[in-house]
Amino acid sequence: MEIAEAVEEGIHRVFPDCQVVKLDVADGGEGTMQALRKAMGGETVKIEVADPLRRPVIASYVILENGTAVLEMAEASGLTLLRPEERNPMETSTFGTGQLVADALKRGCRSFLIGIGGSATNDAGMGMLEALGVRFYDRFGLLLSGKGESLGKVADISMDGICKGLLESEYTIACDVDAPLFGPKGAACVFAPQKGADEEMVELLDKGLEHFSRVIETLLGKDVSTIPGAGAAGGLGGGLVAFLSARLENGVQMVLDAMDFDCIIRSADLVITGEGRIDSQTFCGKTPYGVMLRARKKGIPVIAIGGSVDIAADEALEAGFKGVFAVTPEDMSLEEAMQKKTAMKNVSDTVERIIKKYSGHE
Repeated sequence: MEIAEAVEEGIHRVFPDCQVVKLDVADGGEGTMQALRKAMGGETVKIEVADPLRRPVIASYVILENGTAVLEMAEASGLTLLRPEERNPMETSTFGTGQLVADALKRGCRSFLIGIGGSATNDAGMGMLEALGVRFYDRFGLLLSGKGESLGKVADISMDGICKGLLESEYTIACDVDAPLFGPKGAACVFAPQKGADEEMVELLDKGLEHFSRVIETLLGKDVSTIPGAGAAGGLGGGLVAFLSARLENGVQMVLDAMDFDCIIRSADLVITGEGRIDSQTFCGKTPYGVMLRARKKGIPVIAIGGSVDIAADEALEAGFKGVFAVTPEDMSLEEAMQKKTAMKNVSDTVERIIKKYSGHE
């Protein structure tokens, strides 16, 4: 919302009387929980869970007025919970996310909406499932800890001790990417490097995900190897489908439907959206692309802004955007650009230039 207010300031510098409607939108990553609570009403629950390295952290989830639990796995298992030097997807775990689910089950929730963007993990949900009572064993019968390093060692699975109500509940998963579980475009190869993996780790994690997929198919009779979105959140999408029969849905479309986005924008002349970095992944289900698709159906032009932009202008036009702009000056350091006051000014100044350009006020 602070970004939206900075955008509004930039617009009003050119057109003081322009009506600006500001919306919280998310795609399954951070902000999804807040966006749905605002759209549908509910209460926030805070509990202590394990962070990606299994240290205690306070995490939140929302129980909507209709009894549905809305979770963001990033609350417990997100990359922002770790310092850069702590990032290691061989060791990080989704255990804390499982604790959030377990708590909601104890409170009687049997319907779940789970946003799985922003993860620090690559364990295919092993840690989450461990927290929910699933047990994984290696070929020697030894119990495995749910983390990326364990994926390639799984030989047997027991679900005898799972939480009450776990398999009787419904799970809708908001994905912000459509990556498969493994392979060149899979969870490890595309996303693990930003979570701290070096080339050797990426190879081991990718092989681990492939092995885990084969074990799932053998023991559970489910093939999740090619499901779009199975690779989301380090394979958590695939783990949720395999063990909990979850439905993977485009996260931003789910949020936009919940807030009746089409009705809100029907009289708009322009939609401005954005994210931290606009690149080729933006076109794989991220917020700006989802917003653009909805607005374009109504003939409303869409401009996207980003802290940085790593796509060509013609690529953005071909995708359907009227324009895509970086808000950070080329000569500004990342450290300076990430200062809140500076970032807000960069957004307002950029939007002011955009409005002048397209309205002929330059």
